[in-house]
Amino acid sequence: MSSFQKLEKRILIRIVLRALRHPQLFTYSLLSLLGAGLLTIAAPWLAGYAIDSGLGIVTSNNLSGEETTTIDGNLSTLLIALSLIAVVAISRGAFVYAQTYLAERLGQTIAYDLRNDMYERLQRLSYAYHDKAEIGQIMSRATQDVEGVRMFVNVGVIRLIFVIVLVSVAYSLMIATNMRVGLVALIFVPVVGIQAGFVSLKLRPIWLRIQELQGEMANVLQENLSGQRVVKAFSRAQFEQQKFDEKIEQLFYQSYRTAKFQAFNEPFLQGMWLMSLAVVFWLGVIEIRAGNMTVGELTAFQLYLTLMQVPVRSLGFIINIYARAHSAGTRVFAILDLPSPVEEVPDAKDLEISRGNVRFNDVSFAYNVDQGVLKRITIDAKPGQTIALLGPTGSGKTSIVNLIPRFYDPNNGQITIDDQDIRDVTLDSLRKSIGIVQQDVFLFIASIKDNIRYGSPDATDDEVVAAAKAACIHDFIMTQPDGYDTWVGERGSTLSGGQRQRVAIARALLLDPKILILDDSTAAVDMQTEFHIQEALHTVMQGRTTFVIAQRLRTVMEADQILVMRDGQIVEHGTHQTLLDNMGFYRQIYDLELRDQEESSTTLKNETRIN
Repeated sequence: MSSFQKLEKRILIRIVLRALRHPQLFTYSLLSLLGAGLLTIAAPWLAGYAIDSGLGIVTSNNLSGEETTTIDGNLSTLLIALSLIAVVAISRGAFVYAQTYLAERLGQTIAYDLRNDMYERLQRLSYAYHDKAEIGQIMSRATQDVEGVRMFVNVGVIRLIFVIVLVSVAYSLMIATNMRVGLVALIFVPVVGIQAGFVSLKLRPIWLRIQELQGEMANVLQENLSGQRVVKAFSRAQFEQQKFDEKIEQLFYQSYRTAKFQAFNEPFLQGMWLMSLAVVFWLGVIEIRAGNMTVGELTAFQLYLTLMQVPVRSLGFIINIYARAHSAGTRVFAILDLPSPVEEVPDAKDLEISRGNVRFNDVSFAYNVDQGVLKRITIDAKPGQTIALLGPTGSGKTSIVNLIPRFYDPNNGQITIDDQDIRDVTLDSLRKSIGIVQQDVFLFIASIKDNIRYGSPDATDDEVVAAAKAACIHDFIMTQPDGYDTWVGERGSTLSGGQRQRVAIARALLLDPKILILDDSTAAVDMQTEFHIQEALHTVMQGRTTFVIAQRLRTVMEADQILVMRDGQIVEHGTHQTLLDNMGFYRQIYDLELRDQEESSTTLKNETRIN
C-alpha cells in the first residue's frame, strides 16, 4: 500500500471515528438503514410469491407435446401477498425516513463538532501561526471542507453501507434461487467496482485543487474588500478584477473536469445495469422453459435489479463524495493537528500577582531558527515602574512586549512575574493580569460600550465611563446620537485612527491590570490629544508596571527606565537625563528626531496651564 493510500485510509478512518463519538445516533441510523434494506429486499420476494402462489401459474406439456400455461391460483393468497407488499412499502417508508433523518443529524453533528474544534484550536494557536495564516483558506476549511466531511458521513458512510447491504443480500437470494442466473448477474459487479475505483483516483487530486482554489479565491475577495480604499486611491480595480478572474477561471476549469468524469460515469453505470437486466431476462426465460425457474422468481430477479439500479447508479455520486472527503478531511485535520509553540504545562497554576515585578533573565528569541530577533535580553522592571522601549524599526521592541503575555515563547532564558515563571501559569490568568494597547487597533462590529468592556464583560456602565474618561474619549462619545451605544463599523471604520486608539486604551484600562503594555499607543493621535492622554495615563500608571513603546519624547522622558534597543539588543539603559549625558546612541536619536518634539510638548504644556 502506497503512502498516499495509507494517508487516505487514515483520514477516512479518523472521520468514521468522529462519527463513533456519537454511538447512539450512529447505531440508530444503522438499525434504521438495516430495516429499510431488508424491507426493500422483501418486496420483490413477495411479488414473486404472489405470482407463483397467488396466481398459480403452471406450465406443462399436453398430450401432443405442446407447452401450455394455466392459472390455478388462490385469490385469497394473492390478496394476502398484496397486503403484505403494502405493509412492507409503508414500513420501508418509515425506516427510510428515520434513516435519512438520523444520518443527516449525525452528519450535522459531526460538522458542528469539527467547526467548534477548529475554532477552539485557532484560538489556542500562537501568534506564529496567525502571522502566516491566510484568512480565506481558514474560512474555506471551516465551511466548504467541513461540509465535504459532513456529506461523507451522511452519504459516503451511511448510504454506502445501505448499498452494500442491499446488493449483498439481493445477490445472495438470487444465487440461492438460481445459481446460474445469479452468477451471471454478479459478473457486472466487479466491472462497476473497477470503474468506481478509477473515477475515485482521478477525482481525489482534482477535488483537493478545487478546495485550495476556493480558499485562494476567498483570500483575494477578503483582501480586496478590506483594501478598497487603497484600490480606489491607486485606480487598481482592473488589476484586482484580473486577479479574481484568474482564480475563478482555474476553479471553473477544475470543476469542469469533475463534471466530465461524472458525466461519463453516470451513463456507464446505467448502461451496465440495463445490460445486466437484459441478460438476466434472457437467461431467465431459458431457465423457465427448462423448468429450473418460475415466472415469479424471474419477476423477483428483475425487481431486485430494478431496486438496485438507484443505489448502484448512486455509486458515482458516492465516489465523488469519497474523493472530496479525503481532500477536505486532510485540510481540516491539518488545522486540528497543528501543534502550538505556546502551550500550558499540565499542572499550570493561576498567576498570583500582587506587586507586578517583571524580569527577563537572559532571554533570546527568534521567529525562525536562522533569524534571531532578541539576543540575551535582561530586564528588571520593578513594581510600579514605567519601562520605555526606544529604538529603530525592527530593533525588537514589540517582540519584547509580545513575550510577556506569551504571544510567543522565548527560545532561551526565563521571564518571571513576581518570581513566577510565566510558562508555569495558566494563559488565561496571565493575560487577564495584563492590559494591552496595540499599535494596530482592532475593534469589533459592536457598540462602543461593548468594545470597551470586551475584556471585562461584567463591568458596570459607570466603570466603562470611568475608563473612557481616563482615555479621553468620553466627550467624543457623548457627542454621538446613541452615546455609548453607538455602533462602530467593521474594524472600527466609522471612527478616526485617534478615536479607535483611545477606545482601545479604555478597553485596556477597564481590566485594572497590574501590568500595562502600550505599544506605540499614541502614534495615531495628534500632539494635543497625546498630551491629554498622557496626562490621564500618568495617573492610571501609578502602581502599575508599565511597558511603553513610543516614538515621542514625553513618554520617554518620564520613564523610570529607558531601554535603547538596536539589532535585538539593549545597547543603553537608564533615565532620560542619564542617557543624554552618556552621549551615546540615545543622544543621537534625541538630536535627530526628538528635540523638536520636546520643544513642542513643553510649549503645549505651558499653553494648556495658562489656559
